[in-house]
Amino acid sequence: MVFRKPPDGGWGWVIVVVSFFTQFLCYGSPLAVGVLYLEWLDAFGEGKGKTAWVGSLANGIGLLASPVCSVCVSSFGARPVAIFSGFMVAGGLMMSSFAPNIYFLYISYGIVVGLGCGLLYTATVTITCQYFDKRRGLALGLISTGSSLGLFIYAALQKELIDLYGLDGCLLIVGALSLNILACGSLMRPLELPNSPPAEKTSVDKVPDQYFVYHEKEKTVEENISILEKGYIDEKCVNNIPDYKQDGILNKNVLNSINVNEKDTYKKKVVEQTNFCKQLAKRKWQLYLNYCEETLVLFKNKVFSALFVAILLFDIGGFPPSLLMEDVARSANINEDDYCMPLISIIGIMTAVGKLTLGILADFKWVNTLYLYVTTLLMTGAALFAIPFAKSYLTLAMLSGILGFLTGNWSIFPYVTTKTVGIEKLTHAYGILMFFAGLGNSLGPPIVGWFYDWTQEYDTAFYFSGFCVLLGGFLLLLAALPCWNACTNQSSKLPPNSYSYKVASSA
Repeated sequence: MVFRKPPDGGWGWVIVVVSFFTQFLCYGSPLAVGVLYLEWLDAFGEGKGKTAWVGSLANGIGLLASPVCSVCVSSFGARPVAIFSGFMVAGGLMMSSFAPNIYFLYISYGIVVGLGCGLLYTATVTITCQYFDKRRGLALGLISTGSSLGLFIYAALQKELIDLYGLDGCLLIVGALSLNILACGSLMRPLELPNSPPAEKTSVDKVPDQYFVYHEKEKTVEENISILEKGYIDEKCVNNIPDYKQDGILNKNVLNSINVNEKDTYKKKVVEQTNFCKQLAKRKWQLYLNYCEETLVLFKNKVFSALFVAILLFDIGGFPPSLLMEDVARSANINEDDYCMPLISIIGIMTAVGKLTLGILADFKWVNTLYLYVTTLLMTGAALFAIPFAKSYLTLAMLSGILGFLTGNWSIFPYVTTKTVGIEKLTHAYGILMFFAGLGNSLGPPIVGWFYDWTQEYDTAFYFSGFCVLLGGFLLLLAALPCWNACTNQSSKLPPNSYSYKVASSA
């Protein structure tokens, strides 16, 4: 598919709107799963660490499968993937309403819904980056606020639905709302040249060129039979041989010739189909080798290598509060009558503010987006260290707002990735990074839950979380320092389309 220059507007704003609502609808329930988490604890009576796997899988499995999601978006386009994923999210939520135990939820809510969300996230980010260049930070900030607004609204909505219709009715209604993703996905029109030539065949489509030879040869055989039959008619007219004798002799010759030709045709067909399978397998293997080679080239970029470590540690430590903050308040014996709004809703609305603010800042030329991202990591680590000292609703609400705002750095992460590896390698690189992000999302809440099961308090767990985030931030800062880049650039060159961050550079 041939893409033209990003228009930075036009239909791109429609893409922003539908991507916003797509993330709102698909991520609303998984991000606000903390409300459901309390209900599942009471319904199934399992441990906190074991129950936390449901929410962590829902938010992590899609990211773990990001390489696969990237391949799907690259192969089929954002629109078909978005429509298909809408069915997955809606179906998974509705199936979860019939869950007899926690293990069923691992599949229905954790894997099915999580994978659908991962596909939708990759589709919305990819098509937005294709439509925007100069305003990419603003566009990514706008669409990413959809998931944050979904967290804010779905936290209160699911709580109200549970009170009115129970846990099962809540999941059925939320699943029905997710079907609106199909309408949003249908508007994700790909960005192509108006008079572009037909799309180049994929490697799989190119293989059958050899197979066409068989059809040509088979056609030649049929033509030869027709010529033979025509010659038979002409010869019969010249020699004036009686019909019954002539028919008997020549029909026998024709049938013998046809049988020989059919055997030859069958042998040729077997040979050609064998060659077709060999060529297909060879091309598939070559694609696999090319993918591995491109991956190795990406990891030669020091900033990219530090990014995958930072995103892994950030999600191990930074994601658990959005899932467990309500249980943290309950464990601190905070009276629910003191609640002005759910803590998860505070995280959600402040995440939306953070995504939009950080996305706008990323578009300023004087702002280095990598250093901005590192700053958010370091501040997140400090906020996590402060959670064990919060013993009232007010302090937990303040920390929830701070953590929510800093979690908004998701809006600038695709921007940082694009500037690091280039737009041509965005899909590949972003898929790899999201895999490690998904690994962190999947491991973070269960680890915190296990810490609580062992110690019967959350203090040790959040000290561990804060240490992980701070470590990732310092490693990324070290990789981005000009002195480090100067030393590494002398020994190795950055791969093509990569981006080296320096103090004077502007992202």
